Amino acid sequence: MTQKLTKNQSLVFGVLERSDQPQSAYTILDKLRDHGFRAPLQVYRALEKLLEFGLVHRLESLNAFIACAHASDDCCTHAHATVAFAICNNCGHVIEFHDHALDHRLEDWGKSKGFKAEKTTIEIRGICEKCAA
Repeated sequence: MTQKLTKNQSLVFGVLERSDQPQSAYTILDKLRDHGFRAPLQVYRALEKLLEFGLVHRLESLNAFIACAHASDDCCTHAHATVAFAICNNCGHVIEFHDHALDHRLEDWGKSKGFKAEKTTIEIRGICEKCAA
């Protein structure tokens, strides 16, 4: 992590890093009340910066946040716009993955259509291996 995080950003990031499930902003707020958090805006401001830094992702379908599993990978920071997630409908477990072939296919599609994607988030919903067993 090359960015210097504020106290609030560090606390919010810590909650997400320690969690094995995506967290809503209000769940994060509840977990940080003992650390002086009183309003959702405090959480949202921290999340906004953490998103900007590429340290967390927003799962659109869940309206929740998760720490980036590949934040330290050079190829996966801001150079590639595609982030993909497999989300278990049963237990809520989320697996983040990055596929270079998919990146290139989407980039080729964009070039063929004259479309420049700024952000691509893929969310695949289904049942994880553990729940399917």
